[in-house]
Formats: sequence, C-alpha cells, structure tokens
Amino acid sequence: MKYFAKIKYLGTDFHGFQVQPGKRTVQSELNRALAETFGHSCRITGCSRTDSGVHANEFCITVEPDAGYIPPEKLSLAAARFLPQDISLFYAKECDQDFHPRYDVIGKEYVYKIYNDRVADPFWHRRSWFLPRIITDEGMKKMRQAAEYILGEHDFTSFMAADSDTQDTVRRVDYIKIDRVGPMVELRIFANGFLYNMVRIIVGTLCEVAFGRFEPSDIADIIAARNRLFAGMTAPPDGLYLNRVDYEKI
Repeated sequence: MKYFAKIKYLGTDFHGFQVQPGKRTVQSELNRALAETFGHSCRITGCSRTDSGVHANEFCITVEPDAGYIPPEKLSLAAARFLPQDISLFYAKECDQDFHPRYDVIGKEYVYKIYNDRVADPFWHRRSWFLPRIITDEGMKKMRQAAEYILGEHDFTSFMAADSDTQDTVRRVDYIKIDRVGPMVELRIFANGFLYNMVRIIVGTLCEVAFGRFEPSDIADIIAARNRLFAGMTAPPDGLYLNRVDYEKI
C-alpha cells in the first residue's frame, strides 16, 4: 500500500525536511508519528529537500507502511494525534507503486516574503525577511523588469549556493510574480525545479537591482557568467515558503 499525502509545516524549528543525525527535521518527525499511527515503521519520501527555516504550505510526500491499513480519507485525523503542532497532514489518497513525489514533479512554486518597513513587525519574525531599506515604486518596477531575464530555461549556476555539488544546473522558470501589499513584498517563483538556495539568491539579486547596484539587463550577464560570485548579496534569511507542488499523475 502506498499513500500520496500533502503536509503543511512551519519550518522555524526544523533543520529542513530530510533526516539528519541529531537534528530535528520534518522527515524524522513524520517517521516517528506515522510509525505510531500504523503501528509499524513507514517509508516516507518527500518531494524536495528544504533548507532550515523554510516553511511549506503544500509539501507532497509518499507514505509506505510496512504493514497495516488506514483508509486514505481517515489518515489525516489518525495521524493528527501523533504529529507535533508545527506539522499537519491534511490530505491523502492511494497512489501507484511507481509514483515518486520528487521525480514525477512537473513544477514547484516558492513564495518569498519581505517585510519592507522601517520598523519590524514581531508577528512576521522568522516568517519573513525584515528589510528596513525601503523598495520604492521605481525599485519594484526594476525588479519586475529584471525578473523577465530569469524566465525560461537557463543554467542557473550563478544562483546556486557555492558549496552545492549539484551537477545538473539547468532549470526552467515559468513565472515570477512580484507584488506589494502595504509593507509586505511577495515574490512567487514557479519552476520545474530549484537549485540549493536558488530562490533566496534570486530574491537577493532582484533587491540589488531595486537599490541600483545592478541594472535589470545585468541579469542576463549574471546568468551567462555561470558563477555564484557574479550574483547579488548572500542569500537572505527567513521568508521562504514552498507553496505548492504540481504533478500530472496525481
């Protein structure tokens, strides 16, 4: 029996999704909670590796218990009593044995939130990047112009963490939406996949465009350089959400 499930989690107190010895991770909490739910150990496979502090609104997993059966429509409530308060399993269905939540993905959307005001809001602490330097309307316009150069299929080595060992660095970005409501600036980026720290570095670089360090057209040269040193500031901190994951088979 194999379940496809969707979870939400607040990443503040997690060292990312994947199991790491001696560290609290989303996968390790799921392993524990679902083993108690089924009364047997389970194999949990996630759609992505997320960094420490990254939140998820629609993170997809598969659950393969060694034994036991719970109707999919009852799994959410059955697991709820064993899950910590910062993880929720809110959807489940049966899926094919050959379905893989990572390799069958056709696209993922990340959302990055910037709290852009002179004074911080404690309710957004560790759930957004507090940026006290104000992005003007002209800066927002330049960010959107720069984002146009990121769209399409490119080698995104310049937007990958320098210590990443990923060999395939080509990704396709389908859209980048940049909006502002009051002090909150929100960037939505949808692609067929992401490199380590790719969204954070894109956000940092677009902010550098807003503040005049780069011109929007410089983004084309940064991409062509295929060198992390050519991009903008060190990847900014909290504010990143894996918003949704899309599939053809599910």
